[in-house]
Amino acid sequence: MPPAKKRTRSYDPARTRAAVLAQFENVRAAVRTLTPEQLALPTRLGDWTVRDLVAHLALTVGSVGRALERDEPAKPELALLDYASATAAHAGAVAEGARALAGTAPDPDALLTRAGEDLARHLAAAPHTRVLATGAGAMTLTDHLVTRAVELVVHTDDLNTAVPGLDVPYDRQALAACTRLLADTLAAKAPGGSTEVRIPPYAVVQCVQGPRHTRGTPPHVVETDPLTWLRLATGRTTWQDAVADGTVGASGERADLGPYLPLMT
Repeated sequence: MPPAKKRTRSYDPARTRAAVLAQFENVRAAVRTLTPEQLALPTRLGDWTVRDLVAHLALTVGSVGRALERDEPAKPELALLDYASATAAHAGAVAEGARALAGTAPDPDALLTRAGEDLARHLAAAPHTRVLATGAGAMTLTDHLVTRAVELVVHTDDLNTAVPGLDVPYDRQALAACTRLLADTLAAKAPGGSTEVRIPPYAVVQCVQGPRHTRGTPPHVVETDPLTWLRLATGRTTWQDAVADGTVGASGERADLGPYLPLMT
C-alpha cells in the first residue's frame, strides 16, 4: 500500500499577518538602538555585516508590496513545502540586493520604518486569497506571509547572534509558523513514519521510511527546542554539533536526521 499523502498545514490569515507585522516591529525596535560600530559587525552569513542583514530584512518584507503591485497570476504554482528548496536558486541575487541597498541607505531605522509602513498599507487592502507573483513562484498572500515569518524569525536569530547583548524577542505566532513549516518540510523531504520529531510546544511530525509505530512511545524519537530546530534546518548548526552539545535528544537507529539537513540555506 502506498504511503498516505501528506496534507499541507493551513495557516490562519489574520494571525499570520499579525505575526509578520509583530516580528518586523520587534526587529525595527532593536535596530533603532544599534550603534554604527554594531551595524558594522560581521554576521554568520558569509561576508554580510549587520547593516547588510538589516537591509535584507527591509527587502524581505518589501517583497510583499512589490508582489501585490504586479499583475495577479492565474493560480498558485509554488507549494509552501517547496519554498525551502526554492530559495537556493536566488541566494546570489538576494545577497547582491541586500548589499546594494545597505550601501545607499545610511539610516537603517528610517529604512525599516518605511518598509514597515509600506507593508501595513499593502496588507490593509489585500485579501488573503490574492495570488502573488514572487521570485520563487506564484503563491497566495497568506502562504507568502508564512515564508516572511520564516525569514524574519531566522534572521532575528542571526541578529541576536551577531550583536553581543542584543535580545530581539520572538513573536510567538511567528516562531510557531517558522517551526511548523520547517518541520513539515522535513516530513515531506524524508517521508515515512518510523521517526517522530518533537519540537515543543509547536510541532510534532513523523518522517523517515521504516516500520511505523501504531501505539505508545515510538522507537525512534528526536526532540529539540524551536531555535535549535531552525538553526539545524537552515544550516546554522550541524546535526553532529547539536547532538554533541545536548540541544538535540535522539534515540533509536533511525533518529539520525543529519542526511536530510539543512532544509534551506
